[in-house]
Amino acid sequence: MDISLPTIRGRGAAENPANRFERLAFEHDGDVLDEEGVPVPATVYLKDAARSIIAKNDSPDVGFTYSINAYRGCSHGCVYCLSGETRILMADGTHRPLAEVRPGDLIYGTERRGNYRRYVTTTVLAHWETQKPAFRVTLEDGTVLVASGDHRFLTNRGWKFVAESETGQRPHLTANNDMLGVGALSVAPPPDEDYQRGYLCGMIHGDGLIGRYHYPREGGGGESQTQFRLALADGEGLDRTASFLAKSGITTNRFEFQAATATCRTMKAIRTHARDQVLAIECLIEWPADPSRSWTRGFLAGIFDAEGSYSCGILRISNTDPRIIRHICGGLDRHAFTYVVEVIERTAVKPIQVVRIRGGLREHLRFFHTVTPAITRKLSIDGQALKNNAKLRVASIEPLPGRSTLFDITTGTGDFIANGVVSHNCYARPTHEYLGFSAGLDFETRILVKAHAPELLREELASPKWQPAVVAISGVTDCYQPVERTLQLTRKCLQVLAELRNPVSLITKNHLITRDIDLLAELASLNLAAAMVSVTTLDAELARRMEPRTSAPRRRLEAIELLAKAGIPVGVMVAPIIPGLTDHETPSILKAAAAAGARFAGSVPVRLPLGVAPLFEAWLARHYPGRKDKVLNRIRSLRGGKLNDSNFNSRMKGQGVFAEQIAAMFKLAVRKAGLDNPFPALSTEHFRRPTVPGAQFELFGG
Repeated sequence: MDISLPTIRGRGAAENPANRFERLAFEHDGDVLDEEGVPVPATVYLKDAARSIIAKNDSPDVGFTYSINAYRGCSHGCVYCLSGETRILMADGTHRPLAEVRPGDLIYGTERRGNYRRYVTTTVLAHWETQKPAFRVTLEDGTVLVASGDHRFLTNRGWKFVAESETGQRPHLTANNDMLGVGALSVAPPPDEDYQRGYLCGMIHGDGLIGRYHYPREGGGGESQTQFRLALADGEGLDRTASFLAKSGITTNRFEFQAATATCRTMKAIRTHARDQVLAIECLIEWPADPSRSWTRGFLAGIFDAEGSYSCGILRISNTDPRIIRHICGGLDRHAFTYVVEVIERTAVKPIQVVRIRGGLREHLRFFHTVTPAITRKLSIDGQALKNNAKLRVASIEPLPGRSTLFDITTGTGDFIANGVVSHNCYARPTHEYLGFSAGLDFETRILVKAHAPELLREELASPKWQPAVVAISGVTDCYQPVERTLQLTRKCLQVLAELRNPVSLITKNHLITRDIDLLAELASLNLAAAMVSVTTLDAELARRMEPRTSAPRRRLEAIELLAKAGIPVGVMVAPIIPGLTDHETPSILKAAAAAGARFAGSVPVRLPLGVAPLFEAWLARHYPGRKDKVLNRIRSLRGGKLNDSNFNSRMKGQGVFAEQIAAMFKLAVRKAGLDNPFPALSTEHFRRPTVPGAQFELFGG
């Protein structure tokens, strides 16, 4: 088997094994190339002309008799949206090009709290890349955004797509829209020698100690000593000062200045007693007669690290030395900041002067990104309200020629701050109309859709042949794959089931299930609904590689929590359990699910039927070559020496010693987590058969 094919970003499979059945006819919507020039198939949606929707299952291994599958094939996707140069606001107050952001990074997103949408810290869950047509969006303040047409930004009129769809049926940006956020993020030049001297001047004059001491001796004479010392609770400022001093040939020693107390943090310090070293420091921090622009940037950063604070949206720097205050004001003038100076009188001590920078969050971020302080704790905007005082009206939207390399990230809040404006993080392309189906990449990119599923369901439940029974959604593919956001076939089927009060069970690995909590809660109030959320791993990186287009582990646990809080019986499905790769996580998954509100649990060892086996082998070779043989051998030990067992009664649980060990571990972990409850026995007594329009009444009632 050839395993040399490159990984296709954002897809679980990298190749297409031969289809065992007749291939479907479809048209590509244009090939996309990854960075190595390998074609990335676009998703194709095909209308499924099926005449029925309820499938009957005869297998004794599956816990349901009837199921609904509105989709055949599964495309858990993510929009590829922005230029790699787009600046993303990081949680430490800095910003980074989107191309350099990675899963696990902490950044800022937003969420609604009370009457305001506020900035909150969130985690990057996935990072995607592709090539596709793009648009240049220019705002009134000069902010430029390069994005695909199907990307969304938050405006004064809600979320808007960059460009109008071909059907013209989606909200898109116009010249009347104002983006929400702070606008362009400043990019500071790297620190040069002047910046370093300015920083040392601000930091040491603000918080350091330089002294000369004379110790007299008996009989006359004495000894003179010099000392430099800087003590801080924040190691970042101390590290930068020591580094800048070292670049000037000055060596300092680090020591603990003050141990932590109940009210104070540990303070570390650097110092030197060498006379020539102290004299060199004094030269470095002399006040310049005509400070350069770079020196003022460094000085403002240093004095902010030493004497500045930022809380509740107020940025201020305080000191009692008039000369320091003059240089602060001069530096702010040099960089066009607006400020006020307030004087706080104190008895028997020098008055404190407070320089407060005005202009709100936009100007505060400009200050941080212009002068780049070292202490990130002071740069937090967490919890601040998203108030729009920047000139962010859309000035122009221009299509760019050809294709552009674009990126997207998936975040915990579903959004992020891109070039200073709120950008939506999508899980699917909203322009999808129909899906297509196959195995391997085709399974992810050619998805068949039963667009008339709700109508078929109503007709079949109206038939006298239907006897009320639990219907499972979905038995084969995920009922909440991303295109469900647009087509809402699962939701429409739930509406039919709720109206007719037919019991339903659901299983998904997608957070999108929480969208339908209103319907599921209505059904659950009559004991007509229960759900299972599949959690394969808690390792975000492994999840990204193994299930790159599904909800992250944290989002799945959040879905369990939201369902449970709504009174919907919910359990966790630990599946597939992959020996040698994920089996050790079973206790942790069950514990986390129980903490989120799960009541029951199930599991299935990994199955590799037919064309899935070569796909899985190739996936292991690409991502975990060192574990490949171990994992495959353990799977064979579960399956009678083969990679798959299609026999009833063993295919869903495996056989042999290793299968028994997995089962025993699962049983013990379930009991410890308090999840050893059976799946709820749902009621059928509330069923109401509908009347199909046009149907003839029976001649004889009864």
